[in-house]
Amino acid sequence: MAGETPFRKRRPWRRHGQQAQQDGTGGTGPAEGAHAPAERSATPPDPSGGSDDERGRSASLEVAGAAPLPDRPAEQDRAAPAAGGRLHAVKRGVRKSGEGAKALAAQLADRIIDTAPRVPVRDLATLRRQFPGLGPEELADKLVTGACRGTATVGAGIGAAAMMPVPPAMLAELAAEVTGVAAIEMKLVAELHEVYGRRPPGNLGQRSGAYLTSWTEERGIDVTRPTTLNAALGGQMKRELRQQIMKRMARNLPNLLPFMIGAAVGATMNRRDTRKLADRIREDLRKHQVPWDRLPALPPLEQPADPAVLPEAVEDP
Repeated sequence: MAGETPFRKRRPWRRHGQQAQQDGTGGTGPAEGAHAPAERSATPPDPSGGSDDERGRSASLEVAGAAPLPDRPAEQDRAAPAAGGRLHAVKRGVRKSGEGAKALAAQLADRIIDTAPRVPVRDLATLRRQFPGLGPEELADKLVTGACRGTATVGAGIGAAAMMPVPPAMLAELAAEVTGVAAIEMKLVAELHEVYGRRPPGNLGQRSGAYLTSWTEERGIDVTRPTTLNAALGGQMKRELRQQIMKRMARNLPNLLPFMIGAAVGATMNRRDTRKLADRIREDLRKHQVPWDRLPALPPLEQPADPAVLPEAVEDP
């Protein structure tokens, strides 16, 4: 028909008009009109009949077959018992270790109490014959030097025995060291009281209890106070003795280092601790020291029937 636009010229405009009606944008740009059908064709139709946005139907972060997120409540509930079980196991191990250490300290306290009356102690007359020409301070220095040599020998011996540490034997070695050092230091405490003229009254057992109290508290005995002597081997003293043993065991743990390192560490630490103890005891005894020329005649000290064996370095001049 004349005057009509040919068919081949009408089709592009008709297609463009349909796209404009569907978009609602008026079909202003070829880029928008070209890509919109592709995006809509790639998105599945919404079965609910609702309108789609440019991402298609409502987007979801979940991917089929993907692992669930680790912080979900279900997994937290499953992980909580496992974490609580590990924490409970750690607490139980710490509690058992503490109970084992307390039990060992109680056993060592009983052993030291039994050893105290067996410690051989030299009286003042014997000491003055063995170290002639020395005054009280020089004689006390000699006693401290010998005791430091003895405890250093014990520490070095335990450290050498622990060169290749075996866990079951380590506690036995530690107990042997604490007991041996305690015997040497109690002998030192008793002989320092002899040198400074402060021998406690009573028989062998009573004096041993007083010396043990002095070693536990790291203080000199005040013989003018009966409560100091009556407190020996009481409940409070035993608790303090266990606490002292616990501190000694904690300080002596480095002595168990292998490859002879523990031997050197044990000798050094024991020598230092013995000297500190002697300094405290001597400071207290000097406050109430009785000069030798004013000392009354004292009977010789009783010697135990089964004396404890101590290192020879303790009594060497």
